[in-house]
Order: sequence, then structure tokens, then C-alpha cells
Amino acid sequence: MSGRCILKLTGSDVKPFLQGLITNDIARLKNGLIYAALLTPQGKYVADFFLCEDEHQIYLDVGADLADTLIKRLTMYKLRSDVTITYSNLNIQRGTKATPSDAFHDPRHSDLGWRKYSTDPESDDGTDWDAIRVTNIIPETGIELTENTFILEARFEALFGVDFNKGCYVGQEVTARMKHKSKLRKGLTRVAIDKSVPVGTDILSNGKKAGTIYTQSHGFGIAHLYFDRSRQNMLAEDAKITWKPENKETTQDGNPS
Repeated sequence: MSGRCILKLTGSDVKPFLQGLITNDIARLKNGLIYAALLTPQGKYVADFFLCEDEHQIYLDVGADLADTLIKRLTMYKLRSDVTITYSNLNIQRGTKATPSDAFHDPRHSDLGWRKYSTDPESDDGTDWDAIRVTNIIPETGIELTENTFILEARFEALFGVDFNKGCYVGQEVTARMKHKSKLRKGLTRVAIDKSVPVGTDILSNGKKAGTIYTQSHGFGIAHLYFDRSRQNMLAEDAKITWKPENKETTQDGNPS
């Protein structure tokens, strides 16, 4: 399991501060854990994270490699807001078996089980997370999600990570334009692959780049494809890639069904 860092946000302005920055509606905290992202003004990914509320503070669960970057970016926006951001002493425990009474259901997909935050060491129950992610086309921090990612191409709407009714946030204009004014021409989808190749390998169709292959598991993988360049049979190095846009994961224009 990749390392995670749990930040603590306190202060009287925490909720309105976050509401004006992140892709999801902070009001959803009343229902439990929420998934969201912080974007650049140009609509590109900075970090994805989970948020939960505990009395008068909010905990933010983010990939450890992104924690410092996220703190710096949030601090830049903080100005005179009554918001304090610190590292907590909590760790994450994850699993898909019996759900502890004090755990949260992962909001992205029911197959992802639960997430719990406590002072116990970081742990999971041995779940094959890559298999679940590939089956359900769920991107991972630092693999499918990078500084060049547009979140709708990474299926954030299907993963309940963006709210189109909440009002303005950083990168909202670009994200809304992608949602309402155009069909997605490229994005993440599931493909079949007949052998493993390095993450980040180009996918070629008739000698031209058609996309990139990322996480792979049990003969399938998550790929970022240019839908109009993709054919039934493609290559990533010497691995055969097969994409069927009529599958339930995507519609003919590449959008999640």
C-alpha cells in the first residue's frame, strides 16, 4: 500500500476555505468520507485526497509524496483565513473484509471497502488493490494521476470526486467546460493486455501513439487512450493491447457509462 499522510485542518474558516478550492462539496462531510481534488487554475491536477470531519477539525488523507506540495498550495490560498494546517499523528488502515465500526466506506466505489484513521500503524488486510482498481478503472495518485491530468479524463465524475452544482473552485471553469461543451476525446479506460510492460509505456496504433498503459493486473490494465486513434489491436512494446469501446466501462465517445 502506498504511503499516506493525514493532515489536520482547524479554525473557524476551514469549511468555507476548502469549499472555494476543492472539486467536491464540503457539505457532503455530513454523510461521511468525501473524495476530492485540488486543481491548478488551468484545471490540471495538483493532488487528490479524502476528507472527514471530527468535531471541530477536518482530516485530510493524501499521498505522502504530495503532502508538502499540498500544504504549500493551501497555505498560498489561505491569506488571512482562520485556518491552521498541521500533520496529525493518525495513520490509515484499509480493507475490504468486515468493516470496523469506526471506519468510513470508500466513497469512490463499493469494491474499495473501507478506510479507518487511528494511531495504529498503517496497514491493510491483504486486498489486491491493483486488481480492484483495474477492474473498475480507478486511478491512483502518482500513477494514473499526474500533474498533466484533467480530472474528468481520470473519471472523477464516476468516482464521486467532483460536484457540478457547488459553485466556484480553483480550475472550475475548465472542468465545467469539459463537462458541458465537449465530448471527451481521450481518457482512462480498461484494456486487455497479453503481457506485462513498464508503467508509462506508450501504446501504438499503426505506428502512431494512441495512448499510455499504466497499472496492470491479471491480463488487463488501465490505459489513457485517444479514443479516435484506438483500434481493436494495438501494441505497447511487444504486448498486444485490445480495447472494446462497447464494454460497460465506456461509451462510444469514451465517457463512463
